[in-house]
Amino acid sequence: MDPRTSAQDMMQCDLCETAVIQMHCDTCFVNLCKACVGEHFSADLSKPHKIVHFKNKNKSTLIHPRCTSHEEETCKIFCTHCDVPICTICLASDQHLGHKLARILEIRDKKRDKLIKEQTELKEKIYPNYQVIATDVQNRMSQLEKEYGDLSTAITKHGEDWHREIDKHVKKLKAEVDEMKNTQLQTLQNYLDGINKTMSDIKDEINSVDSVLESTDISSLFSVPSTLDRYTNLPRKITVTIPKFIPKKLQADQLFSLETISLKSDEHDDSMKTTQKSPEAVSSPPVKQLLDEPETVTTIHTGYTEAGSSPPVKHLLDKPETVTTIKIDIHFTLLPFLYYVACLSDEEIWTSGNDRTMKLYSINQGSLLKPITTKSGNDPTDIAVTKSGDLVYTDYHDRIVNIVKNEKIEEVIRLQNWRPKGICSTSSGDLLVIMESDDIKQTKVVCYSSSTEKQTIQFDDKGKPLYSFGRFNTYCITENRNLDICVSDSGANAIVVVNQTGKLRFRYTGHTPAPKNEPFNLRGITTDSQSHILTADYYNECVHIIDQDGQFLRYIHCALSRPWGLCTDTNDNLYVAQYGNRQVKKIKYLQ
Repeated sequence: MDPRTSAQDMMQCDLCETAVIQMHCDTCFVNLCKACVGEHFSADLSKPHKIVHFKNKNKSTLIHPRCTSHEEETCKIFCTHCDVPICTICLASDQHLGHKLARILEIRDKKRDKLIKEQTELKEKIYPNYQVIATDVQNRMSQLEKEYGDLSTAITKHGEDWHREIDKHVKKLKAEVDEMKNTQLQTLQNYLDGINKTMSDIKDEINSVDSVLESTDISSLFSVPSTLDRYTNLPRKITVTIPKFIPKKLQADQLFSLETISLKSDEHDDSMKTTQKSPEAVSSPPVKQLLDEPETVTTIHTGYTEAGSSPPVKHLLDKPETVTTIKIDIHFTLLPFLYYVACLSDEEIWTSGNDRTMKLYSINQGSLLKPITTKSGNDPTDIAVTKSGDLVYTDYHDRIVNIVKNEKIEEVIRLQNWRPKGICSTSSGDLLVIMESDDIKQTKVVCYSSSTEKQTIQFDDKGKPLYSFGRFNTYCITENRNLDICVSDSGANAIVVVNQTGKLRFRYTGHTPAPKNEPFNLRGITTDSQSHILTADYYNECVHIIDQDGQFLRYIHCALSRPWGLCTDTNDNLYVAQYGNRQVKKIKYLQ
């Protein structure tokens, strides 16, 4: 019998072999005296040595798993091929012949390291992110309470301007607001409850892993499944919108209306719709996903192409020769270019360029249906179609906004000291016009009801200009479904988006890598039923798609040639006016 193991008082240190054992390294399974503990640590700094009192050795000694085939044997080898621990008897048999084997402690260390890494990610990354999202939802709920309070106040104030016979209608609308608020709050609360439940599950997972890591039973390590993938996909961020209060001087039951409300996540614009009770509100469109590969539906060859058609290909002579000399007078003719496109319907589009004419085309047949020459003979600066189906255009040089009714041109707005550029028609039938001052030092957006100015948007909350200014800048404007006002500002190379009150929401300045590695150079702008914002990138010959919060989604290529103007029809088909080849492409990009 080994005298060092005959009794505890006779056991000697494994290092010095003279002193009595007092300590034990649970990592290396080495017995030590107190004097040798430091030497043992310094001998191998790569391991996290766990030193315990020798009397606690049995509590920390690793318990090897029992062999499933030979119950009396413990397993110190691991077959990586069969993914099971095996004993020496199994090893001696032919069952694992040729298999890759490893010490079970090595496998245990790898499994332990993996669990520690996953636990660290749960603790330091995933759980804090859930906390941030939960806090954000709580803040949004508080903001929702305030905004709904403001909404109720606005309804009450407007109701006081009317006679007592509409009090009943005011109360009815307030009840609808309360119901909408409660619905949204309940939806958010349910969402928050789900997040809190997941956070609780993560805590349980962390505690469970802690227990396993502290256990001396190796088998418990192999019984712990990996749950990291279950929590790495964070909850979607919720965007809350509230209805807009719209006063109307109509019959008592038509005095007010509330817009559609929704709770939207920030991934693919998925929506959790709530009930809309207002009789005048437009129903929410179905959710459409972006196609993996947008496709060209048709190409319309406009009349601009004839003047700019390509000449036949000719090759250089080896030796150029003079045939004759003729004295001639040279006259330069500017080729017509295509700039803008506007949808009259799903079958017809208006186009405009630099030839003083706006042209109506059949989409399916690709034929010219009607040309309209500008009243002044100037080139139209921008075109749009009103809610009633009339064509409007801006005349920069004459400072006029005109409308075409029954092929007759009528003046709608005449400006003083300002010149109109971009124009669009809103969902309420108003006109949004972006204009610059005569001295080219100011740019602003003005909303008109007929010829009456309703709103001016020019500066941010700090009094700084929202839009750039410059003589050669192009500006296009559109209204999003959520009533944001979106402007493509070529001078700033940015999409500038403000809400309906004129407060800046965000600026989009492009995405990298760009398709052709050219600088972002935007032109036309449009939106669709999903509140996507689309803008033409002239140099990179593509269209950017971003969501209503300014997040880039993807590019549309479709072999575009210097894209300029954009518009969408009621089926969310995209029309691109191409400056390069003077064609309009119809593109399908939504499912």
